[in-house]
Parts: sequence; structure tokens; C-alpha cells
Amino acid sequence: MKLNRTWLAALPALAVLLVSSCAGAAVSDEYVIQNDPGHVEHVEGSDEAHVSLTEEAAERLRVRTTSVTQSGQGLVVPARATFVDTEGVWWVYKSVGPNEFVRHEITFDRTENGRVFLSDGPPRGTEVVSVGVMELYGIEEEVGH
Repeated sequence: MKLNRTWLAALPALAVLLVSSCAGAAVSDEYVIQNDPGHVEHVEGSDEAHVSLTEEAAERLRVRTTSVTQSGQGLVVPARATFVDTEGVWWVYKSVGPNEFVRHEITFDRTENGRVFLSDGPPRGTEVVSVGVMELYGIEEEVGH
């Protein structure tokens, strides 16, 4: 499309009009957090944070857990249960009560077929979050607040 000089001359004025009309626009209720999905309490004397979700938030986020299992000599969790933080440390969230979670540092030997074989982590039988992991991390790190 070829722009003539009249249109080119009008572009700065159109840009100012667009910016000024958007500057006073109201924020849609759709994007306002009316109820926090949960809260974070830092455990005194440690780097641990205790993340508690409301019942509604846990349901909305569809948080699910699975048990740490044993395979041969090692512990196993689904790969989707693990995450790495900005410092390069690997973690899982273990369940410590209904809709209550604490980060647990892990080290692992290998991944295979969607499973992570841990060399260090929570003991066998511990419930770890398998769905909603990144949402919990976002709540803990106060992303969007």
C-alpha cells in the first residue's frame, strides 16, 4: 500500500490521539484480582516458603498431586512435577496439608520417558504437585502483584 504525503503528515497526530484516548481508559474488571488465590508465609530461619491456596484457587488452577515412587535404587517423580528457578536450582512442591505446599530442592541423575530419577529429594510416598507447579511458583514469587 502506498501512503501519500497527507497520510504521512497525519501519522504523528493520530499517534498522539491514540495514546491520549487510551491513557484514561478504565481497567476492565476482567483483569483485576478481586480475591488473592493464596498467600505465602516464609518459614523463619530458612529459605522455605509455605504457599497456601484457597479452595477456589486450587480448583481453578486444577492443582493435582502424585506420590514420589521408588524405582530400583532411586526415587522417581513425573518430569512435569519439577522446575528450575532463576538461580538454576531444581525443585518440586511437596504437599504439607490440604492446598498447602512447600518447595523441596531436588537433584537428579537422569530423565527418561517423562520421569525424573532423583538422587536427592523428598522421600518415597511424599505427595508432590504434578499439575499447577508454575502457578504455585508464580504465587510464591508474587508474579503479577
